[in-house]
Amino acid sequence: MSENTETPTQDFAEAAPGSGVPAVVLDEKAKKSWFSRLPIVSHLRQSVGLQRGMLVTGLVLCGIVLICAIFAPLIAPYGFNQLGTSDGNFGATQPPSAEHIWGTTVGGYDVFSRVVWGAQTAIAVIVVAVVASLFAGVILGLISGYLGGWLDRILVVIADAVYAFPTLLLAIVMAIAISGGRSSAWGGIAAAAFSITVVFIPQYFRVVRAETLRLKAEPFVESAIVLGASKTRIIGKHIFRNATRTLPLIFTLNSSEAILTLAGLGFLGFGIEPTSAAEWGYDLNKALPDVTSGVWWTSVFPGLAIVLTVLGITLVGESMNDLNDPRLRVRRKAKTKAGAAGARDRKAAA
Repeated sequence: MSENTETPTQDFAEAAPGSGVPAVVLDEKAKKSWFSRLPIVSHLRQSVGLQRGMLVTGLVLCGIVLICAIFAPLIAPYGFNQLGTSDGNFGATQPPSAEHIWGTTVGGYDVFSRVVWGAQTAIAVIVVAVVASLFAGVILGLISGYLGGWLDRILVVIADAVYAFPTLLLAIVMAIAISGGRSSAWGGIAAAAFSITVVFIPQYFRVVRAETLRLKAEPFVESAIVLGASKTRIIGKHIFRNATRTLPLIFTLNSSEAILTLAGLGFLGFGIEPTSAAEWGYDLNKALPDVTSGVWWTSVFPGLAIVLTVLGITLVGESMNDLNDPRLRVRRKAKTKAGAAGARDRKAAA
């Protein structure tokens, strides 16, 4: 027999050394299981009925916002601060037309272009704020929960104090401190992101700390301690992956709050200037006098952008929350199977 014989559709996974367990044959489906365990993919596979509809709808809305943010230069017909073309200025409060499908603002900006470019600002705030708070909260939660003692008590007291601070009020203070209330693109993003980061850290801190306190009493952690593993290795290798399983859900919920905080800053007049970047809350603020004049398009479309973005993120978060409940997930699967069995019985009887 040739020594170069290969098995194209199978692979072998080595067993643990000294376990006496033979190597396990893995087919192509098993090798792809890492993809099926990803948060969104795994929830899609588990969801049925209304839960799947909510999750898919939320993903579609979030996908549209991401596409607008990434391809804004290609989608938007004009720049976010463009007031005209070589043929002349656009004109103020022009109604929707072929040239401006969503009309123009009182300042002469194209509404459709401002809404599309505003997606970039929204995504930037989510990335900077939520990722920074996630990073800091996880590290502090792991250290506090595992080490305990006086450090744990101090961090818990600080987290409780910060958690009670209003997000929007802190954002206003930071906007004034950073840019005097007249924000550049990165100044406005930094003001909103910093305030959101400070307020969101205690949420991640509490969740990770509680899981760490539970996990450090598990047998596999105690075994690692007996074998002489360092605290850094135990925290990073054995506790980290098990203590952060619920973080994708918190991430989605905090992302929607980040959008609302940025919009609140802009609506109150502490947002990003229109010449620096497009921001939906600022456009709503400038559209307030138009409402009494019958000019509806300057406020409807930025408002819809905020509502649909927050709705999409919320639907994803709520669906993941329901699907993470094993009792709810099993019951809905059982109902689906029972309904399918009943349909087969009715068809056989007919």
